[in-house]
Amino acid sequence: MSEGKLEKLKVVAYSDPKFNNKVGDGEFSTLMNPEKYVYTYKIEQDTQQATGTSAASPRFNKKLPEELQLDFVFDRTGIIPERPRTEDGIIDDLEKFKKVVLDYNGEQHKPNYVMISWGSLLFKGSLTEMNVEFKLFRSDGTPLRAVAKAKFKGFVEDDLRVAKENNQSPDLTHYRVVRAGQTLPLMAYEIYGDASYYLEVAKANKLVDFRNLQPGQEIYFPPIHK
Repeated sequence: MSEGKLEKLKVVAYSDPKFNNKVGDGEFSTLMNPEKYVYTYKIEQDTQQATGTSAASPRFNKKLPEELQLDFVFDRTGIIPERPRTEDGIIDDLEKFKKVVLDYNGEQHKPNYVMISWGSLLFKGSLTEMNVEFKLFRSDGTPLRAVAKAKFKGFVEDDLRVAKENNQSPDLTHYRVVRAGQTLPLMAYEIYGDASYYLEVAKANKLVDFRNLQPGQEIYFPPIHK
């Protein structure tokens, strides 16, 4: 960001989870940046215990998608030069915002995917909850100021998620590309910690001649619960 330049928080709507296709008129920029935003991180734990045991220690299951909470201020009282008073107050501004974050996408059968950016904030996800608090009105009841309290649930594209997690647990599915000199027992040992599982791997890949693996060949290592 260049010094002295006022950057505005921007919300851009997309129709696809890869964020390649922008939605027409699916962009919203705030005129009053938020005073704060809140990230929430949650861990899911498995507390099931085996029959006959008295207690179980919580065991990590998975990390849930992060959540972002943001307040969006809408104002047509005249205090913001770019948003002078209008006959409809904040109604049009609020409807434009709802079209970006709340409108139902017929192709995906869900609300739009949104990318939220501001300074160091870059968040990808979709709206899960929003309530709008109307705070100031004209004498005829037209709302002039409101605050939209929104919650978004984030996600990472599958290919990026797999790369980030880089799971090495033997109860997870793995794909490996054969390198020169590698053998199936050796690869089974690297994945499962036990070379004897190579026969199950050969069966899962329908390998007739598993002794002559070719460099560049992709091998599927299925989940094995020891």
